[in-house]
Amino acid sequence: MLQLFQKDLIFLHAPSVYDFRKDTIMFGPISDVVPSSPTFEMYPVGITSIAETLEQNGFNVQIVNVAYRMLRDKDYDPEKVIAAMHPKAFGIDLHWLPHAHGSIELAKICKKHHPEIPVIFGGLSASYYHEELISYPFVDFVVRGDSTEEPMLQLMQAVKYNWPLERIPNLTWKKSDGSPVINPLTHVPENIDYVSVPCYSYVIRSVFKYANLQNTIPYLDWLKYPITALLTARGCTQNCSICGGSKFAYKNICNRDKPAYRSPQSLIEDIRLIEKLGRAPIFVLHDLRQAGQAYVDEFFSLLKKEKIKNELVIELFWEADDSYFSKIADAVPKFSLEMTLETHVESIRVMNGKFACTNEQVENTIASAFKYGCRKIDIFFMTGIPKQKYSQAVECVDYCRHLLEKFEGDKRLALFVAPLAPFLDPGCLAWEFPEKYGYKRFYHTLEDHRQALTNPSWKHVLSYETDSMTRDEIVQSTYEAALKLNALKHEFKLIDEDLYRQIEFRIKSAQQVIEEIDSIMEISDEGNRRKALGELKNKVEQINRHTICGKDELKWPISQRYSSIVSLTSVFVNLLFTELRLLSQRVKLLVVGPKTQPLRYPEAKSNNLPR
Repeated sequence: MLQLFQKDLIFLHAPSVYDFRKDTIMFGPISDVVPSSPTFEMYPVGITSIAETLEQNGFNVQIVNVAYRMLRDKDYDPEKVIAAMHPKAFGIDLHWLPHAHGSIELAKICKKHHPEIPVIFGGLSASYYHEELISYPFVDFVVRGDSTEEPMLQLMQAVKYNWPLERIPNLTWKKSDGSPVINPLTHVPENIDYVSVPCYSYVIRSVFKYANLQNTIPYLDWLKYPITALLTARGCTQNCSICGGSKFAYKNICNRDKPAYRSPQSLIEDIRLIEKLGRAPIFVLHDLRQAGQAYVDEFFSLLKKEKIKNELVIELFWEADDSYFSKIADAVPKFSLEMTLETHVESIRVMNGKFACTNEQVENTIASAFKYGCRKIDIFFMTGIPKQKYSQAVECVDYCRHLLEKFEGDKRLALFVAPLAPFLDPGCLAWEFPEKYGYKRFYHTLEDHRQALTNPSWKHVLSYETDSMTRDEIVQSTYEAALKLNALKHEFKLIDEDLYRQIEFRIKSAQQVIEEIDSIMEISDEGNRRKALGELKNKVEQINRHTICGKDELKWPISQRYSSIVSLTSVFVNLLFTELRLLSQRVKLLVVGPKTQPLRYPEAKSNNLPR
């Protein structure tokens, strides 16, 4: 009977750098324009959909956000916690490269205390580096691709019931003698309607099932600001040169020729659940227009019937006009926009594939959005992009002034500048063809990136420089642009005097600390160098978050975080019945036993990979 409640798979989400609590590392502004901290404690949404798929098929799956727990509690001991776990397998995500250090360190800990329990990796970066990952002695499996719910199900069945591995799609694994095997990457679903992404119903059930809220919280401030998200697609129609989620990168890494979309109906079902939980904004990930006009029309037509109270945050990948914004305004009471321009230089945008239109079209888009009641427009500029000169990186602030003057200081404009940091995404166009896009890459292997993350400042972590800017210039231009933008926001009363002074102080302090770390790095004796860095730790920690913008500038105002007791109770009751149904399935599985493993996929091929 104990088998009914035994955890089959435990997902562990690692901090970016495992030793971040004791090492002196100036992360800088690398996470200032995302919800999570420099520890990157927000786990990939795909973990929840994998967990739901497994639970629907008789497995018990728990998510443990190790990064969040370490941030929240200085006494939290990940090694002690992992040593006490006894699942059938550990799952560790390596989606983006900033987790290259922490994820591998967690894998080492798992194997140290549980040498017999397999460790499974997944995510875009894991997929790209699967051959190198499988060579580590503490990694047993890598599940490749962007939609790994079915391969993970088959793998967990194989682990639990000792079935063969040769026919599991997308799997890289090792034979008993340690020789690696790469199964074909053939599981590339054409749509993702088979599961919710993120799967909020799983997350809520797991909180009660495992009596632990802290393990599943996505980022540090989530309880205070519980924003939700909807993933509309896996894959992309756009070919932005520096994006690891571009069309080229998805083909390169995941064997995906075109995006897999969730249907408008499935998105609406998720929105219904989210509205029952709370009134926080719903971030719609990816530009809905990628799927075509009919898709857009159907989504907003269905959404209008729902009469939701939540604000929708819409991403734009290219310019939009009255016809689009009128549909949005007609369907929801409140909406905001996210626009990543990257640069005001039109020729660079065209080459880079992001907002490949004129500035006039950008401004017409803003005017149209305001016309239809858009509450806030976040506009992001970047430093370190292809062919961008130092002067162009800083001059984006002059264009921000132009926008504020044109729109008469409209406080709905939220302007940001941030670096392309810390790494260039593996698999993107600029990564694969660095000379064409003007990049020089310092790191190539996964191990290179893992080691780089332990460097003491984000300048030394940067994985590249360009033919237009050195590492030093990328850092300097970032801070110079941030200082100018901060002053501009204050001038136009987008931020108050107190916030303006705080940000200015943090930026100037960061510039000073960068110089101090550079000097310390010149110390030849390692012991003395570590001592000097240790003495700088408290100063670094004070400026490691929200260096270049205020912590609330990215937020959308909300009047009510959570729904009524009646609404929440109805959700919990429904989920309780779901869990009881799943429990009965597990009882049946325990009594009757599993089905025979299906043989649906091509034979695997053996590879003599470097160990």
